[in-house]
Amino acid sequence: VLKVLSHIDSILRSPRAPPLIYRRSKGPVQNYSKENGQECGFEHLPLTIEMWADQLMALKDLHRSLRKLSLELVPCHTADPQDNRESIRVEDLQFIVDAILEEIENKEKNSQTPSLPTLFAIVSHFQKLFDVNSLNGVYPRMNEVYTKLGEMTNAMRNLHELLELDSSAPPTVVVDTVGKLCAIINENVTEQVEQLLGTQDIHRIMKKLEEHECFFPPFQALIQDLLCLLEISNLDDILPTVRNLK
Repeated sequence: VLKVLSHIDSILRSPRAPPLIYRRSKGPVQNYSKENGQECGFEHLPLTIEMWADQLMALKDLHRSLRKLSLELVPCHTADPQDNRESIRVEDLQFIVDAILEEIENKEKNSQTPSLPTLFAIVSHFQKLFDVNSLNGVYPRMNEVYTKLGEMTNAMRNLHELLELDSSAPPTVVVDTVGKLCAIINENVTEQVEQLLGTQDIHRIMKKLEEHECFFPPFQALIQDLLCLLEISNLDDILPTVRNLK
């Protein structure tokens, strides 16, 4: 018995043993003694063994709890047929924990991929925005929108360069600048026309137009009457026909 207890004591004193398991007794020395006559410190063994037994039982309870959690989080993993074995090792618990952590990491990665309802909502929203009646028309309209967007982007970039605007200027600034430029051009054209014709020339032209409106209708009526009277259809035949009548 002394040999067995000495072996147990050496295990408890081993560096691999948790520091809280072995505690040197502070009470009276027991009757057991080593070969060198020193105390063996076995008086703490019953409490230590009881604690070990409790820890082993708690290890089984922890194993069952982890298995339940694993079945909830990792339903694809079937129960281990050795789950009901008597001896549960820490390696078994670590294996279950690693499997759960791996499943959580995979779910976090897969969560970045949109679900089918999300994709359907995106397609439906695109159809509403760009007036697409069927799914077959989504891709052609996407290509059309992409082409138009490229054309508009190039046009806006060229306008920014021509108008010497910053590339970050919004479209409203571009439109306002073009409007101001057109107004300046129109004002210059009006001024140039007035300088070319002059104020007096404009009034003279207006007077000539008024005289034309007064003269031309009676003259046109006279010519029509002569053509009917002489029974001809060409203006150049009026004078020769009148000479012949003379």
